[in-house]
Amino acid sequence: MMDWVDYMTRFKDDIRTLNRTIPDTTKAFGALSKGVRDSNVLDVKTKEYIALAIATVQGCTPCIGYHAEILARLGAPREEVADALAMAIQMGGGPALMEAAEALAAFDQFVAARASTAA
Repeated sequence: MMDWVDYMTRFKDDIRTLNRTIPDTTKAFGALSKGVRDSNVLDVKTKEYIALAIATVQGCTPCIGYHAEILARLGAPREEVADALAMAIQMGGGPALMEAAEALAAFDQFVAARASTAA
């Protein structure tokens, strides 16, 4: 089983290196992300469910970790995360089923890590 907390810690270091290497590109992407996040049509949690589902269908492991971690931090109920993953499976078929198992495991680990640090 993958240690998602450790994986994302290491991955964030890689992102920081990329940010230093191509700052104009990553700043532009950050501005796009901020624009999407700051619109008030859908709430942040709903946007994160969508992002996790897309990451699952696309098979983007770091994206799955990133959005699962945010959903855990937002206090998303496991049942809602699973429902978003069910939609990903419906749209992405067998490969999405495999990625959804990873996504749910990631979410569970981030929830457990938050609970252990809060105790």
